[in-house]
Amino acid sequence: MKISVLDAGTLGADVDLSPFYALGEVELFETTPPEMVAERIRESDVICINKIKLNESNLAHSAARIICVAATGYDNIDTAYCKERGIAVCNVPGYSTHSVAQLTVAMALSLVNCLPQYREYVHSGKYSRSGVANCLVPVWHELYGQTWGIVGGGNIGGQVARVAEAFGCKVLVCRRKTDPHFETVDIDTLCERADIISLHVPLSDETRGMIDAGCIAKMKKGAIVINVARGAVTDEAALADAIENGHLGGIGIDVFSAEPLPAEHPYHRIMDRDNVCLTPHTAWGSLEARNRVIREMAENIDSYYAGKQRNRVEL
Repeated sequence: MKISVLDAGTLGADVDLSPFYALGEVELFETTPPEMVAERIRESDVICINKIKLNESNLAHSAARIICVAATGYDNIDTAYCKERGIAVCNVPGYSTHSVAQLTVAMALSLVNCLPQYREYVHSGKYSRSGVANCLVPVWHELYGQTWGIVGGGNIGGQVARVAEAFGCKVLVCRRKTDPHFETVDIDTLCERADIISLHVPLSDETRGMIDAGCIAKMKKGAIVINVARGAVTDEAALADAIENGHLGGIGIDVFSAEPLPAEHPYHRIMDRDNVCLTPHTAWGSLEARNRVIREMAENIDSYYAGKQRNRVEL
């Protein structure tokens, strides 16, 4: 069995790839430019990817029987074409729940508590020179009593909701099905009522651009928006505008419609502001989560060759 890992560099040099080596011959590429994908997978039995796009243009002449994505989302794979060709596609649901939830809450806490500003006040020496025992500017607020809106009610959204509730927040959830534990509302109601809004939805035709200028206009003045889902579920220019005009109190963004962040991206206009926290698509990537996803991918491969259907998304 030949296993080709096309963008191993996105998984980190410290990740344990031994579960792959236990299954067969492994060919590792740190990264693969689009024009080289077709050649590198021509004789592969198994294709392992993270961010690489796979579709008819590069799969047409591949011998691959199974594609394993190191993610829960699989919008970078043409699953309809794979189904037509009989190529199995497997994702890994739930592997990054605690990792992504942790970064989501860390962003909220950093923005609400103004941690970068207070850190700078001490580290710059201003505190030592002030002659005052404490500093209370900028003003910060407790999470207790605030309303936290969760867009998307999957594993990650559910974990964030539980943590928010533990802080004493009122939790609202926008999802297809009624949440058994938290008040379920539509997106407009959530935008109108929430002090903090975090996004945890997959990218699809339904969710693309769902947080647009209209939704943002409905949000409370001073609301915080956190996106750890996909960049394209928001209108990124509209979010930047809302920071510039003072409507939003802050944004925490880990994902972008184009990655890495291009030089012409609207976030470059606001990234020097204290109420903007941008991170490089890192929420999923705790060491524990990365090792977990490799083990699960290996299990997907082993299960496929054993004739089992495990985490199949193209069916």
